[in-house]
Amino acid sequence: MRKAVKWNSPFYGVEGQGWLLSFHCFTKYVKVAFFNGASLRPPPPGPSKSDDTRYLDVHEHDPLDETQLAAWIHQAAALPGWGKG
Repeated sequence: MRKAVKWNSPFYGVEGQGWLLSFHCFTKYVKVAFFNGASLRPPPPGPSKSDDTRYLDVHEHDPLDETQLAAWIHQAAALPGWGKG
């Protein structure tokens, strides 16, 4: 994995494959962006203006399905990422 900070958000990806996901912190939740999220099964629930991107909003007091989150990350790592940076 590689990491970077872009637009005040941490990005994570695989060297040579582009970016897989990023996190953006808001006042009441953290938004996880999966850049190739439409290809994940099942796709993360949050839609995007981009056809490929899907989001997961993580609120402090809501339960988090850690197994599903890990599955999405593993699936995302096997796909081409966004950009080549």
